[in-house]
Amino acid sequence: MPDQRDRSGLVDRHIAFLEALRAAGLSVSLAEDLDAVAALTALDWTDRDVVREGYAATLVKKQAQRPTFEALFDLYWPRLVGGGVAALQDDDADAAGDGPPVRDNAEALAEFRERLAEALEAGDEQRLQALAAEMVGRFGAMPGRGPGLSSWSAYTALQRVAPSELVDRIVEALLGGGLTREEAERGAGRRVGAFTATVEADARRRIAEEKGADHVANVALRPSIDRLDFTAARRADLEQMRREIYPLARRLATRLTKERHSRQRGPLDFRRTVRASMSTGGVPLTTYHRPKRPHRTELVVLCDVSGSVASFAQFTLLLVFALRDQFQKVRAFTFVDHVHEVTHHFRPGADVVDVMSDLAASTAHASRWGRTSYGRALATFAEQHPDAVGPKTSLLILGDARSNYSDLSEGVLAELAGTARHSWWLNPEHRRHWGTGDSAAATYGDIVDMVECRNLTQLAEFVHDLAL
Repeated sequence: MPDQRDRSGLVDRHIAFLEALRAAGLSVSLAEDLDAVAALTALDWTDRDVVREGYAATLVKKQAQRPTFEALFDLYWPRLVGGGVAALQDDDADAAGDGPPVRDNAEALAEFRERLAEALEAGDEQRLQALAAEMVGRFGAMPGRGPGLSSWSAYTALQRVAPSELVDRIVEALLGGGLTREEAERGAGRRVGAFTATVEADARRRIAEEKGADHVANVALRPSIDRLDFTAARRADLEQMRREIYPLARRLATRLTKERHSRQRGPLDFRRTVRASMSTGGVPLTTYHRPKRPHRTELVVLCDVSGSVASFAQFTLLLVFALRDQFQKVRAFTFVDHVHEVTHHFRPGADVVDVMSDLAASTAHASRWGRTSYGRALATFAEQHPDAVGPKTSLLILGDARSNYSDLSEGVLAELAGTARHSWWLNPEHRRHWGTGDSAAATYGDIVDMVECRNLTQLAEFVHDLAL
C-alpha cells in the first residue's frame, strides 16, 4: 500500500483507480467518488481487506462488476511488491551461506508441485496466494526480453507447473472428506480455476510494477462481463453471461411493463375536453383522452449461427425469448446458408440448458453448403416461409453480414423490410469493421437499420427500445 504520509500520492492513486473503473465499464459518478473518500477516511488503512470492501460498498453496483473491480483493485492497491515474503526468505537463506535457491529444474518443479497439491487439497487460501507469487517468480520469469516487453508471463508459469494435472489428486482428497464424486469434481475444478486466476493476477501485478498500473488496465485487463464482446468471450465468460441473461430479462420485462402502463392513455380528445369545460367556464380544465388501441408487436428473428457469431446468436436469442411475453408472437429461424425454424425450442418453462443443447444440435440442419451465404439464406427464408413477415411484424436479423463474397439478394431483403412494420439488423462487429473484406454491412445497412451490438449492455439497450 502507498505510504500514508504521501497524501498527494494517495489522491493520485485514488483518481487513477476510479478512472480505470470507468474505462472498464463501471459507472462511477462524482457523488460516489465523494462517498468513497468519506468512507475511506473512517476506515483503517493498515487493513487492505477493509479498504477493498470500503471501495466496493461505495462504487460497485452489480455483482457482475465485482471481478473487474477486484482485478483493478489488485493493480492499483497491490497485496505485495516484487517477490514478497518468499523472495525475502530466499535472500536471507543466501546471506546465511545456504546458497542461492534453485529456480527451475526437474527436482525443483516436482517439489513445488507437491506443495501446491497439498495446498489445493487443503483449500488453504493464504498458502495458495503465496505459492502463486512464488510460481510466477520462479517459473514465469522471462529475462532478457527486448525493450517494452514484459518480464513475467502467467502463461509460461501455468504451462510449466500445469496445475490442471492435479485435479484427479484433489478429487480423491475431497472424496475422502465425504463428498460425492460430482461435488468433488466441481470443487476441484473451482480450486484450480481460482488458483489460476491468482497466478494471472500476480503476473499482472508484477508487470504493473514495470510499466505502470494504467498500462496493464488498458491492455491486459478484460472488461466487466456486461461489456465484454460476445466474440471475445471464453468458455467461463459464456457461463457467466448465461447467468446474467435471465436477471437482465426480468429487469427489462418489469421496466417495459411499467412504461407500457404509463402510456395507456390515448391521444387527447379535444372536442370532449372543450365541451366538458364549458360548464365551468374552462376553470378548472379536465382533459379527456380517446381510448388507446392496444397492440403488441409480432417478432421474427432471423439468426446467423455460423462459428464466428455463434456466441452472439445464443445470447441474443435467449434474451429475446426470455422477453417473449412482451410480444404478441415470436418466431425464430437460424441459418448458415440454409434456414431452419427453431421456435419450438423456446417453449414456456423450458430449462435454459436444454434450450441451448437443442439449439446446438439443430445448428447442423442450418448448413447445407458449409459456408455462410446471406443471399441464399434470405431467398430460402422468403420462399419457404412467405407468411412469417407481415404488416404487424418486427423483423430482427442477427449476424455479422459477412457473406463470403456470395450473392446478397438485396431485393429479397428490401421486400421483407418493406412488408414488415419495423426491421433491424444487429451486428456484433465493431462499426469500424463494417464494409471491410467480405462484409456486406454497408449494402444491407442501406436497406435496414443496422445496429452495433457487441455486448450485454448494448443488447439490453436495443431490446428495451425494440419492445416499446
